[in-house]
Amino acid sequence: MRPPAFLVSAIASGQGKTTATAALARHLMRAGQRVRVFKVGADFLDALILERASGHPVHVLDLWMVGESECRRLLDEASRAADVVLIEGVMGLYDGTPSSADLAHRFDLPVLAVIDTSAMAQTVGAVAAGLRDFGAIRLAGVIANGIASQGHEAMVRSALRDIPLIATLPRQKSALAERHLGLTPPAESPGIDEQLDELGRAIDVDQAAWRRITAARAANVDDLAQPKPPPGAESAARTLAGRQVAIARDAAFAFLYPANIECLGRLGAEITFFSPLAGDPVPARAQAIFLPGGYPEIHGESLSRATRFHESIRAALAAGIPILAECGGMMALADSIEDTEGRDWPMAGILPGRTRMQPRLAGLGLQSWRTRRGDIRGHTFHYSTLETPLRAEGRAITYPRGTAGECIYRVGSLTASYFHAYFSSCPAAIAALLKGEEL
Repeated sequence: MRPPAFLVSAIASGQGKTTATAALARHLMRAGQRVRVFKVGADFLDALILERASGHPVHVLDLWMVGESECRRLLDEASRAADVVLIEGVMGLYDGTPSSADLAHRFDLPVLAVIDTSAMAQTVGAVAAGLRDFGAIRLAGVIANGIASQGHEAMVRSALRDIPLIATLPRQKSALAERHLGLTPPAESPGIDEQLDELGRAIDVDQAAWRRITAARAANVDDLAQPKPPPGAESAARTLAGRQVAIARDAAFAFLYPANIECLGRLGAEITFFSPLAGDPVPARAQAIFLPGGYPEIHGESLSRATRFHESIRAALAAGIPILAECGGMMALADSIEDTEGRDWPMAGILPGRTRMQPRLAGLGLQSWRTRRGDIRGHTFHYSTLETPLRAEGRAITYPRGTAGECIYRVGSLTASYFHAYFSSCPAAIAALLKGEEL
């Protein structure tokens, strides 16, 4: 028998899914429950908030990017360590290809619908019924966000009719902090733990309703089918054994899937983290370097002064050490970054050209990078553009349209792109890339 697992979704973005999921996770933890949380879709920032709320790494689930087999393995692993599993959806319940509803249907996950009731009362019943009846999902109940009073709650409860009101969350004095890519990372949000504790206290869970849906879910959940190994695991097994991979990790390089670190571990890599913002150079023993995405534009002044990092990454390139730089990592290797205020900050200068922030999105969506060793799946999400004289060595492919996606650049042993790779989608290609082999 498995613990209950629920998909927390909504009619659209902006309904408070992350807030409600974080609040419920903290509430259950305060009650002594072991909670594991997932995030649907390609996402770094919501996952960081949910990780802080639950106290455990938050993996993403996506039927295309992560794959059904790997999603099943991750869910199976979490269910063995938890009393409750919560999975925050992406966008609206039925939005996207694949959608959160597709994931719920594939893994038989009941849905908890978060509905922002701050500007409605009885209409919440129509919204909930529409979510329930539109597709092949099982609606376990509603979490009403933005409740103003006891009278407001009574109207919402009555309007839901036969749909359980599982929990209510009152209007909050302050929302979780945001900026141009989404929620502000916890490491840069003073007081985030106090805010999450307050959310855990504020959410009012109907204990009788919660017991009913969790008991019904536990009674009807069979063991997940035995998960298969991650795609390409056999052909890439331990191919990075003994190889030290240095990974930049700080506020400027924070967009790092926990699954990518785990994948490198399964490949046998010895992982070392370093912080360019703290003045760290690339570790002397590094045999491969990974610079993930993040917010280099916000830390432009500090990064421009990171001379030890600049000198060491140039030396690594000169020595032919494989370097993988994605999105923010690529920006930090260009000649300069122009931030949102028009200030130009010199960077490491090993990728010719400059990046420039703009007020509108420059790239968003799922993509894949086709190699001879298989397709690396991932996504793109950025507000900057790269102006470079370099000709791209290749292009990622958008999903599901199949059009040309992000450029892939090569300079010596450097591979750079706005494309964020999900390593487990093709471990063999990632291993080859970090060994400096042809793809």
